[in-house]
Parts: sequence; structure tokens; C-alpha cells
Amino acid sequence: MEKRKLGRSGIEVSGLGLGCWAIGGETIQKGKPVGWGKVDDQESIRAIHRAIEMGVNFFDTADTYGAGHSEKVLAVALAGRRDRVVIASKFGYAFNEATRDQFGPHEDITPEYVTASCEASLRRLKTDYLDLYQFHLGRHERMAEIRDTLEGLVKTGKIRWYGWSTDSPESARFFAAGAHCAAIQQNFSVFGGNRETLAICEENDLASIIRGPLAKGLLTGKFTHQTAFPAEDVRYTWNFREDGDAGRKIDLLDQLRPILTGGGRSLTQGALAYLWAISPQTIPIPGFKTVAQVEENCGALAFGPLTRDEAAKIDRLVATLNG
Repeated sequence: MEKRKLGRSGIEVSGLGLGCWAIGGETIQKGKPVGWGKVDDQESIRAIHRAIEMGVNFFDTADTYGAGHSEKVLAVALAGRRDRVVIASKFGYAFNEATRDQFGPHEDITPEYVTASCEASLRRLKTDYLDLYQFHLGRHERMAEIRDTLEGLVKTGKIRWYGWSTDSPESARFFAAGAHCAAIQQNFSVFGGNRETLAICEENDLASIIRGPLAKGLLTGKFTHQTAFPAEDVRYTWNFREDGDAGRKIDLLDQLRPILTGGGRSLTQGALAYLWAISPQTIPIPGFKTVAQVEENCGALAFGPLTRDEAAKIDRLVATLNG
């Protein structure tokens, strides 16, 4: 089974984690959906239990997912299992827990705010510490203050390691100099990502935690040019027509399918295997809402990475799409 190190922390994790954004349910920011629609909490809990059975021990959430709801559901699912799992959460967005309104990036990144956010996540997750605590805003000019505060949280034992969810090479490079920085979370998939940020992870022995590894579902092969999402889904505005970005990617997927499904993999499993092939630092964290999704995602662990040649062929085909 594919396993990886959580960067310089040395913590061994399953090569695949679970991203817990979707199980947070509905969230609104300035009248627009930033969640994944309605969820069944009991199904979410069953899915997490099934993932553990299949060898997954890494779970990534954030305080703003469902305005705290994702952390609460994860706490229920992991009750009695804390010593068997690695938990990551994030901070940086202001929200109202009662109304599930997300107000956007928080301008207050003082030590008091960061510490209060951490303590609130610990309460919701019903744990004494976080294995990894990540800054959720892609860029911020007060990087040094944030990093120093996170080092302080390590000293108090509230967190073990920290990271930044960012695609910015400059942000990643700055945090990499922190003594207890273990990871950079970046957007990457078969359709592309920031190679410079990934290289910084490799150079500094940081885990590259991959959000969006299935391109928000596009790489599962479930969508067509006629697909439409309900208004409460974050993908509501996607353009699936042939002239739209999502539509073009659907067409490209037909060309990628023979490579991704080689060796008996499903399309989803091939997309995850690609990410393992491009770097030893990558840890994809696909989202989920059902047991069936978890079973397919976790099934990729038994296959391991694509070959380098297969990954290179995919890169050439995608480069053609991007011109």
C-alpha cells in the first residue's frame, strides 16, 4: 500500500488522505455557494470509518468548511481513534457558525486571533492537539507574523507542525524556512498545477498536500456536456458546453482515459496515481460524500503510482490543450 512521509515531520501517513470540505455541507459567502450542497452526516461518518478500514490515516479539514460543521463530523467519526490518525485543519476565514455564512478572508491575523481559531478547532475536533495546522489564505503580506505565531503554537503543544495552503511559490518558500513547517497544500491534478511550488516542497522536504486532485469531480468521468449543478453547489457556474473550460476538459479526458485506466485502475484511481508519479512529496486528498466514493478513492492505494512514462504522456496531452 502506498505510504508517504508528512514532509520533514517524519510522520508516516497513507499516500492518500481524505479532504473533508464536502462533508461540511452548505456554506454561503456573499450570497454565493462555497460548499458542496446537502450532506448526510451519518453517511459521512460511515465513509470515514470505511477509509480507516482501507488504510487511510490522514484527514484534512478546515474551520470554515460548513462553518465548523466538517470538524464536528470528523470528531464524531474519529472518537476513540485519535491515536491512529493524523489530523490537519486550517484557519484564515471569518464565518458565523450558526448561519453558516462565510465572510471571506479575515484581516485579523494577530497572535490572539490565530490562537483563538486554533483553540476553537480543537474544541470542535475534540482533541488536545492538531498534527498539522495550515494558513488558509493563498497570500498575505504579514507572513513573518503568521509563521512566528504558528511556531509559538508548536511550543505550547497545541499543534505539532504547520503549513500553508497556497499556490504561491513566494509564500511557500518563506514558510519553508520555518523550523516546524512540514507541508504546503497546493492545487494540482492531471490538468495541471504550479510546478515551481511543487519544486520548493521537494527542495525543502515538505509534503505537497494536493487539493483538487480530481479537479472537483471532473476526473471521475461522471460529467457530460449536459451536466448542471444545483445552486447550492460551488460548481454551479461551471460551463460544460464544448466552448467552456469544463467542456474542453471533458473532451480531453477521452484522450487521457486509456493511460489513466491502465493496469485495471478506474479513471479516478488513475488520476490519483498520476499525482504520486510526478513527485515523492505528493499526498492527494480527494473529497467525498459517500462510502462508495471513499472505496473508489482508497482503492488507488493498492495500485500505487503510474510510471514516469505514463505521467509524461499525460503532461504532453494536457500541454496541447493549454496551447
